[in-house]
Amino acid sequence: MLPTLVLVGRPNVGKSTLFNRLTRSRDALVADLPGLTRDRHYGRGRVGERPFLVVDTGGLEPVAKEGIMHEMAKQTRQAIDEADLVLFIVDGREGLTPQDRIIATQLRKTGRPLMLLVNKAEGMQRARVTGDFFELGLGEPIPISSAHGDNVAEMIEVALDELPVREAEPEVKSDHPKLAIVGRPNVGKSTLVNAILGEERVIAFNLPGTTRDSIYIDFERGGKPYTIIDTAGVRRRGKIDEAIEKFSVVKTLQAIEDANVVVLVVDASDEITEQDAHLADFVLQAGRALVLAVNKWDGLDEYKRSTAKRDIDRKLHFLDFAKHHFISALNGSGVDAVLKSVNEAYAAAMTKLATPQLTRVLLAAVEKQQPPRGSIFRPKMRYAHQGGSNPPLIIVHGSALDKVPDSYKRYLEKCFCDAFKLQGTPLRVDFKAGKNPFADKKPRALTESEQRAAHRARIRGRRLYG
Repeated sequence: MLPTLVLVGRPNVGKSTLFNRLTRSRDALVADLPGLTRDRHYGRGRVGERPFLVVDTGGLEPVAKEGIMHEMAKQTRQAIDEADLVLFIVDGREGLTPQDRIIATQLRKTGRPLMLLVNKAEGMQRARVTGDFFELGLGEPIPISSAHGDNVAEMIEVALDELPVREAEPEVKSDHPKLAIVGRPNVGKSTLVNAILGEERVIAFNLPGTTRDSIYIDFERGGKPYTIIDTAGVRRRGKIDEAIEKFSVVKTLQAIEDANVVVLVVDASDEITEQDAHLADFVLQAGRALVLAVNKWDGLDEYKRSTAKRDIDRKLHFLDFAKHHFISALNGSGVDAVLKSVNEAYAAAMTKLATPQLTRVLLAAVEKQQPPRGSIFRPKMRYAHQGGSNPPLIIVHGSALDKVPDSYKRYLEKCFCDAFKLQGTPLRVDFKAGKNPFADKKPRALTESEQRAAHRARIRGRRLYG
């Protein structure tokens, strides 16, 4: 599972700005207004090749005894209890405040790993902006600027390096499909899990965890082993009331990362919501194979069915690589087809592709449509090989490949998927340009005779061509 970093601090110290910086998004609302963030916000970040989950929390106001500020503080404490690392953010412009001291005392009592960040430090001397915060006794303060990005990448690298090494979980071998059932509440996830398991013929056991965690269940069907991950429903942030339900979102995102195939369940009787699209996009960004299960299909008439199909095509058009199944988990209709597509998606995600075959498909694609010129030179693609699985990663070698646009990369991805009939999994193409052996060499100085010859050539050229 990915490490989880939780952003904690007083209201309006720049937590949401840092969240947007780490996730490279604008998902969190940002304004010069204390208490703007009320619900926890979850996102996926990456520094280099190291991914992580980051949680943006509401301000931790220790003096609040009731009202919205009290609820925000209670939710933040729930996240702190399960964090791998707490990033305690203070305001370098305002300096050390009494609220910062109280929060530091509370964080120290939790026993969670801590890192003290002094935000809004752009243009200020390090000793001056961090001096007051040594009083908190939380180690050396690290000055950053979440708005300008100063020292943020370096800070995250240090944070990930300092995380404690996790003990290996007692999970099953990864040589068979692990599928996570995700979706909004009340779309029929639990009913689908029960229908897939089959109560009379399944051997199942729960891996260690609490009710807030995703539950891993091993089972067999048709003589083939599987692991199914039952996750909590993820509803729209504004409709979440219970703090424990807010925290379960982290577990669902971690389950997506841990799975090979994700079954996204949507409600056919309800329209496709923004939360459905967000979940689908997270699965896509994580590179997981996906199957779309449209549940409660048996209760719709023909008009509502056609409306639901149009809604899916319009709002989830980016899932065209995934199989769509219209099912009734309650009656069991279509469940076998879902599991069949899970097997196909897993096989596609874990497929092994030979280098000669990949190179032939690459050259055929280039012959059909050459990459556009990025400069005076057109990118040249020589050969391709597989660089990884789950999702399949194709490495293309050549020259001037840094100029290849994203549109041509998507074209190559589609060509590879069509050629190898990869259904249900995203495929990624990466470019690796060869190094120019003459790039670091200085031109040799011409000898005197070579200079005279070059001069005569220039004179002849002017005479011939004016």
